[in-house]
Amino acid sequence: MLEPVLIYCPYCGEAIVTQADCSAGNQEYIEDCQVCCRPIIMTLEVDEDGRLIALDTRREDE
Repeated sequence: MLEPVLIYCPYCGEAIVTQADCSAGNQEYIEDCQVCCRPIIMTLEVDEDGRLIALDTRREDE
């Protein structure tokens, strides 16, 4: 189940709409910023029904 989410790039600060894949359960993956192309680490937390509970974004160099 893909869910659209609004995030802010931790590098350039631009607002980005991306898709969170909640069907795979809790996960961590890297997605490049659509504006500055830097890697954003995305950590998804979903509930037992596959609904998004939390999405954390951070820089790769932290």
